[in-house]
Amino acid sequence: MYNHIMAKHVMHVSETEAASDFASLMARVRAGAEVVIEHHARPIAVLRPAEPHVRLLSESLRLAREHGSTVTLAADFGRDLEEIINSHREPLSPPAWD
Repeated sequence: MYNHIMAKHVMHVSETEAASDFASLMARVRAGAEVVIEHHARPIAVLRPAEPHVRLLSESLRLAREHGSTVTLAADFGRDLEEIINSHREPLSPPAWD
């Protein structure tokens, strides 16, 4: 889940500055920044990257049924999925440049 601590950079701008160059503010948000828009030094809005949407398998299956899909899952799908997850439980070791 996203929170303000995750933002790469928090910047504060006036309402007038935000209105005059909203496109550049959005570019900064896409890059991970959080933008606090203020009126007379009082925060009135915050722009931050949206949380990624995660769709559960059950939701995908429900949507498939609603759209008339006749696709079915193999009987061993759950077991296979669990094996895949368990085979990738090594600790994260990001590269030094990350």
